[in-house]
Amino acid sequence: MAGVILVLCDGLGDAPARSHMGFMEHLVEEGRATRFTSRAARPTNSRPNYETLHTGVSPAIHGVTSNLVVRRSERPNTFSLAAARGLSTAASAHSWMSELYVATPFDVHSHMEVISDTGPIHHGRFYIGDNTPDVDVFARAATLVSLYQPDYLLVHPMAVDNAGHEHGGASGEYAAAVSHQDELLATTIPAWTAHGYTVLVTGDHGHKPEGGHGGNSRDEVETPLYVASGTPGRGDTNVTVNHTQIAPAIWGRLGLIDTPQDVSAANGLLTGLTG
Repeated sequence: MAGVILVLCDGLGDAPARSHMGFMEHLVEEGRATRFTSRAARPTNSRPNYETLHTGVSPAIHGVTSNLVVRRSERPNTFSLAAARGLSTAASAHSWMSELYVATPFDVHSHMEVISDTGPIHHGRFYIGDNTPDVDVFARAATLVSLYQPDYLLVHPMAVDNAGHEHGGASGEYAAAVSHQDELLATTIPAWTAHGYTVLVTGDHGHKPEGGHGGNSRDEVETPLYVASGTPGRGDTNVTVNHTQIAPAIWGRLGLIDTPQDVSAANGLLTGLTG
């Protein structure tokens, strides 16, 4: 069984990805990846969607309804389910992920680096600054792959969201941040898929042209979902799915559910994952 890497590009909207992610769109055009549009859970804020992307249920069910809800996840999630089945997990991510899946509150003296045989995240490299360079986040992720070969890895860069808040989703700075993440994906995805990983790339939410998110506009709700593996992809499906469907699809790929039929909400995502 091959592993799964989820690259969660914080603040990445669907239309900006289509316009500025040349490498990812090239993979789609060449039939080497599958592309969906994925609708974020409302409210279109980070903590609610982090939890939705890892539990497969809406904020009304998992209870993380706001960025102000700061606590450990109370639902079965990708990290806990994988660890319970004896799979290895890892994350190169913002400290909010640590608060959801390791410990709350985040302690810079104890939680910046996690090595655990028993917790849901076995190998964690966490950062606290929203302006942490994406190249550092991807470099730590590449190191985790090299050292530990995790079955599930979360990669969580923040520069796109930071640019959206500071300059707006229609700004040149935001576009440049999206393009830079695409460049980093171009140097990591080929290596990861060559090692048997299936790589998913999505956003937790998008940004309004003037910046900010949390509402119901298409700019905030619609994110891309790219799926790349060592097998041919399906190109651009022109299908819209929901963030609630991503975790079950990952669980199916990792063997955490018995059959794809057990997850009726998959709606073709499992086919995309397996090529």
